[in-house]
Amino acid sequence: MPVIDVDQDLDNLTLTITADFAAPVERVWQIYADPRQLEKIWGPPGYPATVVDHDLRPGGRTTYYMTGPEGEKYAGYWQVATVDRPRSFSFADGFADEDFNPTPDLPVSENHYTFVEHEGGTRATYVSTFESADALQKVLDMGVVEGATSAIGQIDDLLASS
Repeated sequence: MPVIDVDQDLDNLTLTITADFAAPVERVWQIYADPRQLEKIWGPPGYPATVVDHDLRPGGRTTYYMTGPEGEKYAGYWQVATVDRPRSFSFADGFADEDFNPTPDLPVSENHYTFVEHEGGTRATYVSTFESADALQKVLDMGVVEGATSAIGQIDDLLASS
């Protein structure tokens, strides 16, 4: 399992996940830049993702949905803020309706993903910041830690198959 640390900080309204991968930074970056690769790791096992649109540029938008075991669909979107290929990108990640319109009663997180060379591979740091402790607690209660760590855990298999 590539995840080496998970920090839930209710005071600073952040969830930080750190993971190490035995692949170069550019290779890990490609997973997030390529919508077909992103689909293989964005949803946790049992909830595969389908990326509908993917524009990883400042001002770009990504839309996706995850499909649950009973066929239920959970839509979401990214609104991309910054991109520093292959080192980092930041984006707002929110829940959406089936037309990919933001769902106002569910939290939006501001995310900053960084990728740095570490011991011959890549260390990825995923920081999600929420607008309130209640918003962070809501996603924690929804199982975001388990979902995100298991989704990130799929990256090793994808790297090994390429």
